[in-house]
Amino acid sequence: MDAALLKGGFADAPVESSRAFRAIMTAMARPGTIQRVTGAAPPAPMSVAAGGLILTLCDPETGVFLAGTHDCAPLRDWITFHTGAPLVAAEVCDFALGTWDALQPVSRFRVGEAHYPDRSATLIVEGPDLLPTGARLTGPGIRDCAALSLPDTKAFQANAARFPLGWDAYFCAGDRLAALPRSTKVEG
Repeated sequence: MDAALLKGGFADAPVESSRAFRAIMTAMARPGTIQRVTGAAPPAPMSVAAGGLILTLCDPETGVFLAGTHDCAPLRDWITFHTGAPLVAAEVCDFALGTWDALQPVSRFRVGEAHYPDRSATLIVEGPDLLPTGARLTGPGIRDCAALSLPDTKAFQANAARFPLGWDAYFCAGDRLAALPRSTKVEG
């Protein structure tokens, strides 16, 4: 076993995972707000925020799909060692991780079922930057409106139109994270 695999998890797991969990849930409850998630040190190309998200939300029962450059041996081994999460195909995953371009086409991810809308995928979109500018967001958890730099507004508009079905998304850049649930309306 590679000794590098043993590194990169939360140093003080109870404290750091609870802080990460709070930031992750706050981001989802307040779409468009940017939260900091620290404590994880995953292998490249995964960001600190995405690493914290994976360490906090994944376990042996949550299938993870890695797309593009994120589908590499160091990340596969790190995720498996630290979470026990199985690596699965895009069509059956609970979490999909990669850049927006690598995650295409997003139509392959589960959107839930009429009686079980929660049986959908959550996309973890990695990018170089995350800014509170760009697309206008409205809906549950947003007081008036919010703004977030999205990679493709049309895909998120189409996803919101399927509500209560659809996938949810987290955006990660460095130690920063924001969320966009399927209930959020997106304007150009």
